[in-house]
Amino acid sequence: MVEAMEKSSERKVAIAVDLSDESAYAVRWAVANYLRPSDFVILLHVQPTSALYGADWGAMEQSIESKDEETKRHLEKTFDSMTSNKAAELAKPVLDAGNPYKVHIVKDHDMKERICLEVERLGVNAVIMGSRGFGAIRKTEKGRLGSVSDYCLHHCDCPVVVVRYPDDEKDHLLDVVPEESNEMEMCDVNQV
Repeated sequence: MVEAMEKSSERKVAIAVDLSDESAYAVRWAVANYLRPSDFVILLHVQPTSALYGADWGAMEQSIESKDEETKRHLEKTFDSMTSNKAAELAKPVLDAGNPYKVHIVKDHDMKERICLEVERLGVNAVIMGSRGFGAIRKTEKGRLGSVSDYCLHHCDCPVVVVRYPDDEKDHLLDVVPEESNEMEMCDVNQV
């Protein structure tokens, strides 16, 4: 059924999510400002195989180290379940908007490269991702992007929209950007 909805949709739009607040904001922003009702949405998550990632702030070593294989498998299964549940939670705004969607989770050690590979493999028309504005190329300028979003901007084979996470609490509310009216204002030529 998902494949039928995917094929009948006008565009396929991937939203790269890493289960962070920045990703949740990017999903909400996409629903409010980018997605059309007929768009098929793919929530794309790359689950790291050797490190845990947050939005553009790099890697943290996993604490899933155990000598007991059964314990290790149980911890990995628990982590996989937590990831699936969080991804489904992130999909709620897309579901509420009525867009057809699927959650696509892959495992890889290199998140930024895998996002680009999956975007190409899935044949999406655009990818949307969140950014806190710092990472491997951290600068004091507010306009800089993090390492994952910067890489994707330069290597994905489709347009990439990077949604900056707001700095202030008051900015957390999404303002829908109004569409321009199709009606042209009539003016008196003598007044110009």
